[in-house]
Amino acid sequence: MTAQQERSRVTQRRLLEATVECLYEFGWSGATTTVIAERAGVSRGAQLHHYPTRAALVLAAVQHLAERRAEEIRTEAAALTGDREQRLDRVIELLASAFTGPLFVAALEVWVAARTDAELRDALVPLEARVGREMHRLTVELLGADESRPGVREAVQATLDLLRGLGVANLLTDDTPRRTQLLAAWKQQLATLLA
Repeated sequence: MTAQQERSRVTQRRLLEATVECLYEFGWSGATTTVIAERAGVSRGAQLHHYPTRAALVLAAVQHLAERRAEEIRTEAAALTGDREQRLDRVIELLASAFTGPLFVAALEVWVAARTDAELRDALVPLEARVGREMHRLTVELLGADESRPGVREAVQATLDLLRGLGVANLLTDDTPRRTQLLAAWKQQLATLLA
């Protein structure tokens, strides 16, 4: 890799990370390309060179950081020890943290904006479908779930949908006590479904 290619890669990574930070802190309306470029410490020209539109920048950031978070979850899960039930408990906790963190909040900002922005929606729908499939595959892998068994695929998807919904509920108020209770009950049901 040449020095120029390395600088370009570093600039892109800084822009992608700054985008998620700005979406998380300022929401969709406040995460302008100017604010993002300032946060990343790059010129507007450099930002436009790498990502000519706000939508291109935001979608690249969501994809990049979703992939990075999946890899972090995979790495954390690889270090897990204990029996199947302990592993299931810890995997659900890892996934729950993914649905309450800054990346999830940033993604929600983009989802809401895409509801009324046809161009953004057209670009986001296939990306989110791919991210969703990857998260489903990762969850199956981490849980050691056998999707050939009846109901297992649906149980894995219900887990992800539950975690996503609990993440949304946590946006306005700290929902930790209720989330903890619901997840404890779901972990028992899931353990039964996967056994």
